[in-house]
Amino acid sequence: MALCGLCKASVAVAQELTGSDTISGKVHRIEDVTVTARRTPNKLSSATPVQTLSGSDLTQLGIQDMGDAVRRFAGANVKDYGGIGGLKTVSIRNMGAAHTAVSYDGIAVSNCQGGQIDIGRFSTDNLASLSLSVGQGDELLQSARLFASAGVLSIQTERPHFEEGHRSACRVRIKGGSFGYITPSIRWWQQMGSRTTLSADATYMRADGNYPFRLTNGKYVTDERRNNSQIYSWQGEANLYHAFRDSSRLEMKGYYFYSKRGLPGPVTLYNPLNNEQLWDENSFVQARYTRSFAGKWTLLGQAKYNHGWNQYRDQGKQYDNGIYQAVHRQDEYYLSASLLYQPVAGLDFSLAQDGVVNKLRSNMPDCPFPTRYSSLTAFNARYRNRFVTLTGMLLYTALFEEVKVGEAPDNFRRLAPSLSVSIQPFAEEALYLRLMYKSTFRTPSFNDLYYYRLGNRSLRPEKADEYNVGITWGRPLLPFMDYFTLTADAYYNDVTDKIVAFPTTYAWRMANYGTVHATGVDVTLATALRLARRYTLSLTGSYTWQKAIDLTDSDSKSYKDQLPYTPKHAGNASLILETPWCNVGYSMVGVSERYCLSQNIPENRIDGYLEHTATVSREFAVNHAQLRLQAEWVNFTNEQYDVIKYYPMPGRSWRVTGTFTF
Repeated sequence: MALCGLCKASVAVAQELTGSDTISGKVHRIEDVTVTARRTPNKLSSATPVQTLSGSDLTQLGIQDMGDAVRRFAGANVKDYGGIGGLKTVSIRNMGAAHTAVSYDGIAVSNCQGGQIDIGRFSTDNLASLSLSVGQGDELLQSARLFASAGVLSIQTERPHFEEGHRSACRVRIKGGSFGYITPSIRWWQQMGSRTTLSADATYMRADGNYPFRLTNGKYVTDERRNNSQIYSWQGEANLYHAFRDSSRLEMKGYYFYSKRGLPGPVTLYNPLNNEQLWDENSFVQARYTRSFAGKWTLLGQAKYNHGWNQYRDQGKQYDNGIYQAVHRQDEYYLSASLLYQPVAGLDFSLAQDGVVNKLRSNMPDCPFPTRYSSLTAFNARYRNRFVTLTGMLLYTALFEEVKVGEAPDNFRRLAPSLSVSIQPFAEEALYLRLMYKSTFRTPSFNDLYYYRLGNRSLRPEKADEYNVGITWGRPLLPFMDYFTLTADAYYNDVTDKIVAFPTTYAWRMANYGTVHATGVDVTLATALRLARRYTLSLTGSYTWQKAIDLTDSDSKSYKDQLPYTPKHAGNASLILETPWCNVGYSMVGVSERYCLSQNIPENRIDGYLEHTATVSREFAVNHAQLRLQAEWVNFTNEQYDVIKYYPMPGRSWRVTGTFTF
């Protein structure tokens, strides 16, 4: 109302000064105005923890891959099997990688075979933002599949945008560095009429991965080199964005990824050779359609077909004909419809329905050729006023399994609730209190159920309860400070019927044998300072303390011991200094000691580490184009460490990047 009154007063003054109204009855075009502001990495008003990194921040900090980026989030635990092409999976607050959903441009990425996603295969070259949300997110218009997860890692690619007077844009980038690393990529954006935009990206990457590391064997320390770590990969995607005249929108994506890599395996004393190889292929087509109508309704429709293929090969005298080869193929058909209804201001309802069909084919002995039919229904309600936001959800899941060989597992049905509250006690202060409870579960993967000699078709879903209480606060403390945010969350997770590999009389077998309690605290801080004209310093940091213990068997030697690969302390800090001449970035990531097996004894101990990375970059204007050069010095203290025991990480390395945009 105050704004409307100001506008009316301005028009009245103008009429008095000119004697007539020169605006009414005419249509005037106001010139476009671009407002630039730095995104704060923490969402204060959210009822659940949400952390965000922008694509530009990832670039300026010299972050090499998606796994390295996710390590910057408080509460995220990344398992990295080493090297440029090593498998990388993410677990939120020790819930396990299968409890974490990965969303790629709004649609969940799936792997019905292993139940966990290798985030290392996603490129950071075309990334607009990366965010991690724990528990129940604030977004009500999304698929039921994302509501069903304990947390969501959301990858958002960059959408086309053009300078005034241009209808196309092209970017060519090449990266090169240590260990034979080279990655050329190209991106093309094209405006097709006033309502349609196309984009295409293609990336090739190769590296021999033959990096040095230090091997300690008692009192003997030797310098070795990692072998069989080479990787070759191709990745490409094409996108179509169309806005209809009724304001509805259509987004379509085609994606393809292929890689061939050597698997170096664990370090074995005096036997550096390994012949394992892995081929991966993944392609999918997905579409999203959004439409608002009647002023109160919004519809989101999503569809996806996903094809995955992988081949594992090993050579050795222990195999018939000297070769072991396993080939797996998985296909998924996915449909989702979500409806958001806003009857009055401050009250929202949403209903999401997903249908999924998963199939697995394999050359493994006794493969049952399973097909899984999944139905997920999520109903959400949210009430908001000036001081409180209250959100509740009920998720109903039904699973039906068919097999061509043997007996199928029992069908499964379950209802899971969640509730979150955000309270702002003082209207003039950006201070929020938040509470969250969420019940989640994860169904056994096809490997858990059917893997040769290991699978168990009697497995029950792994159940988990999440509890979170937190406080968030934001205020510029100084006149030259753009923002200052602080968040602190305490959490407790209770996991039962945990699916683990358990020894039986003759062999290992998957079983529901586990109870885990995880308690922890996540703290994040972020600020941006205007040091002088065109000088800006951005600082971010996070710290996690966690205690995740095994309560399965009071007679076990590992009873109440910290879970494997779970550090009690983990943290990171970064800064970006922007100047008229160049931008400088620095980041460090560190974790405390961990244990590779259930028993917390010296033989299983893995030392903690602290890794440092520095970057410097500068942009140049070349006629009507832009050239950006960047140099990165990764792990410049040459820290020797393992994330997974016997899988040494690279030491000191370098990388240079040239980006030409026109």
